[in-house]
Amino acid sequence: MTDKLSPEVQHNRKPDHPIHPLILNRWSPRAMTGEELQEAELMSLFEAARWAPSSYNNQPWRFLYAKRNTPHWDKFFDLLIDFNKGWCAKAAVLGLVASHKIFEKNNKPSTTHSLDAGAAWENLALEGTSRGLVVHGMEGFDYQKAKKALKVPDEYEILSMFAIGKKAPKTTLSSELQEREAPSQRKKVAEFAFEGGFR
Repeated sequence: MTDKLSPEVQHNRKPDHPIHPLILNRWSPRAMTGEELQEAELMSLFEAARWAPSSYNNQPWRFLYAKRNTPHWDKFFDLLIDFNKGWCAKAAVLGLVASHKIFEKNNKPSTTHSLDAGAAWENLALEGTSRGLVVHGMEGFDYQKAKKALKVPDEYEILSMFAIGKKAPKTTLSSELQEREAPSQRKKVAEFAFEGGFR
C-alpha cells in the first residue's frame, strides 16, 4: 500500500499545519485503465467504510455498486451525465451512496444521516488512496432516474455516485481533462473554522 502520489502527478499542496500525508494526497483523478478490481480489494474499501462513526451507531450508509463487465454495469453507467460518461467508461466500479433518513432503533428522523454517510465515504476514499486507486465522487448523474432504476426506498436519500479504478497516465484523457488532472487547493482554515460563533 502507498499514500504517495504517482510520479507523473506533481502538486504544490502544502498544509499550514501538520497532517497525515494520506489526507493531504487524497484527491479525485479521472484517468483509469479499465482493468477490473479483485473482489477482495473492493471489499476492503467497503470494510473501511464500515468503521466510520455514526450517531447512535446507526450506520445509515448504503453503497450500491456495479463492476464492469457485469450485467449491472449499464444500469449504473446510464445514470451519468455525458461528461462523466466520457471518463467513467474506464472505471472498474461505479457506485452510489445513499443514507437512511430514519433511525432504525426508534423509527425517528435522523438529523445526521448524511454526515455519517459522508464519513463512511471518506473512509472508503482514503482506503482507496492508500492502495493507489482512483476514487472519484460525483454529483453529475440523474438522481430521480437512479432512485427508480436502483429501487432506492423513499426513506433513503441519494447523496452521490462514485467511480473506482486503477490509475492510468493522464495522457489517456482528453486534452480538456488532462488540464484538470491535478490535485486542487483548499481554503485556509481561517475561512471555515470560527472560534466562539459564526462570522
